[in-house]
Amino acid sequence: QVQLVESGGGLVQNGGSLRLSCAASGFTLDYYNIGWFRQAPGKEREGVSCFMRREGRPYYLYSVEGRFTISKDNAKNTMYLEMSSLKPEDTAVYYCAADLSGVARGCYEPGGFGSWGQGTQVTVSS
Repeated sequence: QVQLVESGGGLVQNGGSLRLSCAASGFTLDYYNIGWFRQAPGKEREGVSCFMRREGRPYYLYSVEGRFTISKDNAKNTMYLEMSSLKPEDTAVYYCAADLSGVARGCYEPGGFGSWGQGTQVTVSS
């Protein structure tokens, strides 16, 4: 059974840091397109950072580039999102997702990712 479980969210002050984890089971993370997405209240879900298999380097949303770092530990079958210099506008529910069908065209299209975790709330206070 495919499962993705996020952890690590919480409340942090402006400029603070958090590390999100996404533990995968039922499939091997390293074989598929995987990534982090977020959804703020009243806004559409957006791709934050992804490993796309056809790309040579990770994708980052322009507003997080230089502040967030995506990584994965294949031995633990776990993906991470290291977030620093957090801003109030980073406040959202963060989800990890995997594209097990190979249909995702990019991190900019969350609809291409068919397997999702339950999400973890990140709140950045000003």
